[in-house]
Amino acid sequence: MTTETVEYIRYRIPEDRSAEFLAAYTRAAGRLAEAPQCVDYELARCEEDFEHYVLRITWTSTQDHMEGFRDSELFPEFLAEIQPYVGHIEEMRHYKPTTVRGRGASVPSLYAWAGGAEAFSRLTTAFYDRVLKDELLAPLFADLAPDHAEHVALWLAEVFGGPPAYSVTQGGHGHMVAKHFAKNITEPQRRRWVNLIQDAADEAGLPTDAEFRSAFLAYIEWGTRLALYFSGPEAKPPAEQPVPRWGWGVMPPYRG
Repeated sequence: MTTETVEYIRYRIPEDRSAEFLAAYTRAAGRLAEAPQCVDYELARCEEDFEHYVLRITWTSTQDHMEGFRDSELFPEFLAEIQPYVGHIEEMRHYKPTTVRGRGASVPSLYAWAGGAEAFSRLTTAFYDRVLKDELLAPLFADLAPDHAEHVALWLAEVFGGPPAYSVTQGGHGHMVAKHFAKNITEPQRRRWVNLIQDAADEAGLPTDAEFRSAFLAYIEWGTRLALYFSGPEAKPPAEQPVPRWGWGVMPPYRG
């Protein structure tokens, strides 16, 4: 479970000091960029009232911010840049993200771009037809359930931004991970899996534009490498977590 926290600092800066304020934060941001406790940051300016600014900093945890960054060699340099504006702070607090989050429809999801549920159904049908004929992978799927391809289609659809059907009907991330325990997948088998699903994507008519295929392959690489790990003898079940959601050029945060 993530411990990330979001710090919001709200400033009211007189307009005649805005240029120096932005210059100071441009310099101070260099220290944030160097801090291992900092995930990302953004300074925004109000469109309706130019005197109002909001700085958003995502920290690996509140403790990492308060005891890690603030006790580090970077903090004095950071503070020196922003010290003249501390008196202009109207709010400085840490917030925890809630489960109320999502994306709007201004950019289509990978799920929609691919063609929706039917596209992922075609994909897994074509893929498992190839798998069962492949001498390297067929042994892993000797006891393949009749509805396995359908369930994987639901999984991929949810991962790429579709409805949460896999979570609702199959049990979510933990259920998928558990299916790989003690399978002892090898790297050659993982690599063959990656190659065959790309061939199946071609056969199923999934989009071939570079943006979609790079995002598609990024997840396939990420997912199969997790499967390889969880199939091994030293794997430990992960903490309960939601199904990962993939987007255009993005991936779940690095956990280490």
